[in-house]
Amino acid sequence: MVWRAVRVGLALLGVVVAGTSCSGGAQRPAAPASRLDDVVARGELRVCSTGDYRPFTFRDADGRWSGIDVDMARDMAAKLGVKATFVPTTWQTLGADFAAKCDIAVGGVSVTLDRARLGFFSEPYVVDGKTPITRCADVGRFQALEQIDRPGVRVVVNPGGTNETFARQHLKQATIVEHPDNNTIFQEIVDGRADLMMTDATETRWQARQHPQLCPVHPDQPFTFAEKAYLLPRGDVVFQQWVNQWLHLALHDGTYRRIAAPWIG
Repeated sequence: MVWRAVRVGLALLGVVVAGTSCSGGAQRPAAPASRLDDVVARGELRVCSTGDYRPFTFRDADGRWSGIDVDMARDMAAKLGVKATFVPTTWQTLGADFAAKCDIAVGGVSVTLDRARLGFFSEPYVVDGKTPITRCADVGRFQALEQIDRPGVRVVVNPGGTNETFARQHLKQATIVEHPDNNTIFQEIVDGRADLMMTDATETRWQARQHPQLCPVHPDQPFTFAEKAYLLPRGDVVFQQWVNQWLHLALHDGTYRRIAAPWIG
């Protein structure tokens, strides 16, 4: 009786094993599709960028693109064996444009929780923070937020980005002046139509090199902590991991340093 039960049990086990063996290939779930495969199959990496935030991204009047992140995106595309196609966007429409038109967004994109709801971020490649830039004669006037947030102080902002968000969160008495063109916004300070702008320390250093009349205010000790990273499709771990590996190598094999040197030294 016991032996008969054992034989029946072994027979049933054999059926289960055989069934699993026969059907395993057909029932195994397919690996989820990744944007990485789409990009390679398409032969094109679609890159959203604002083109107005040097040294990271710039698009001139003739439509030519340049900047640290522009060249980094080109390097990424080359490593994938595809071409990079740049898609103009604005800080106000970045989220919608990225979701509808692009595989990646680059150009000094600050990591924020709101943007993290729209997509994944790569590993950060720059640590930054908000700090003022003003006429060199006025550096001593604007060392602290308490000195900036006073009646009569005019703070210029580019609409839609983290600069405007920071200014509106912290300034209640100063006058916030919107200027729609981030490529010409610093001339507003040079010409006296604004007193300062608060932006990322990296940008203040670069703009001070372009405008000798302007000086960054304590760029090594900004008011905030922020990081720059690349915005990637939400939920696509495969693509995110590939981008992170490419970025890790670029930061350590001299690629990023070579690309950034002409812009920030």
